[in-house]
Amino acid sequence: MSSRVIVLYEDAAARALEPFALTRPTTELRGGAVLLRDRWAQHAYGAVTGRVGAPHLASFDEPGTPPSVRGELAEGTVIANARFAPTLGVPLDDADVLTADGRVVAVRLREPLAAAVLGDGTFTLESLVPRGASTAEVPGWWIDRAWDLIRHLGGMLASDIPVIGAPLALRDPATLDGVKIVGTHPVFIEDGAAVEPFVLLDAQHGPLLVRRGAHVQAFSRLVGPCSVGADSVVHGGRVAGSSIGEQCRVHGEVSVSVFFGQCNKAHDGFVGHSVLGRWANLGAGTTTSNLKNSYGPVQMWTPDGMTDTGMQFLGALIGDHAKLSIGTLLMTGSVVGAGANIFAPDERVTVVPPFSWGGGRDAVFALDKFLEVAERVHARRGLPLTDGLRQVLTAAHAQRWTA
Repeated sequence: MSSRVIVLYEDAAARALEPFALTRPTTELRGGAVLLRDRWAQHAYGAVTGRVGAPHLASFDEPGTPPSVRGELAEGTVIANARFAPTLGVPLDDADVLTADGRVVAVRLREPLAAAVLGDGTFTLESLVPRGASTAEVPGWWIDRAWDLIRHLGGMLASDIPVIGAPLALRDPATLDGVKIVGTHPVFIEDGAAVEPFVLLDAQHGPLLVRRGAHVQAFSRLVGPCSVGADSVVHGGRVAGSSIGEQCRVHGEVSVSVFFGQCNKAHDGFVGHSVLGRWANLGAGTTTSNLKNSYGPVQMWTPDGMTDTGMQFLGALIGDHAKLSIGTLLMTGSVVGAGANIFAPDERVTVVPPFSWGGGRDAVFALDKFLEVAERVHARRGLPLTDGLRQVLTAAHAQRWTA
């Protein structure tokens, strides 16, 4: 598949990855240390030039997002499942079909295909496999459910960080004044990152990565495998086994969690085995439960109903732009929809539909007021709320689900 054009296809399962799918293409989910689309873009055999997904997300235009494809896909285009996360640093075989765990990951077209065929997500890549096609296995992880971002996080970070860190311009961790390093796994501190005295870098169980512009303040403990994204700030506390995206604010105890980017958790409170969408804001003292009193497997809401995840540790999935007031308590396996504004909830939070207002199931955050807030929070990070994103959020508000 050398030198090929790649289009990432979001199938029906991808479009059900709530609470994120309502406002965010699958390509823009953070799997391990990077976005899922970046896992394809890093391979030298091709370039990600487009995506095919839910129609209401067609105008989604965050920086770097591949555009929505219309018209005809040319012969030779590689169509890849957006839910598959290929291992970084492993060259992909030059084959017609790539597979993983008995499922088709990607297919190279032998003839043109109308993008509209992929429109509703029911089309399968298996149906594109031509007779006599060459096939190769590709290493990586399937994201079949939203909680798989947590299930696979440790393995993905341990694999990703050395690959990402190796080519960077780095600071020698041993020269960091007053910083203590324990463990033998690699520690990558990119030039332009700041790590203050009285920080503990714990590399006993996995590697660490701190990207340029990030600031790890005194009395913080980073426990590997752990990645802190560009321009994020760790204000103190213990951040372990987690992937922190760019421009986040983190404080307190965070364990085995994913922050997509531009998230605020700047105060005390425990977040464990959880995923935070972009622009999510957790008020002081917000706490997730990630273990049932019975120590049994966690059930979680999905668009198909409550589902047994098979995971003993699982906290909360929190959608884009969700806002949680001070002291909010999230029960084990909670789901908070995009745009929800929780304050004075009716009960301890388990499932909150998108754009809920106040924490109940009936009141809805008015669209005009929500967009005012979204524009304000975007400006705080120097990122405009574009017309494309405004269209996506407007469409999402109209299509919000109920629990």
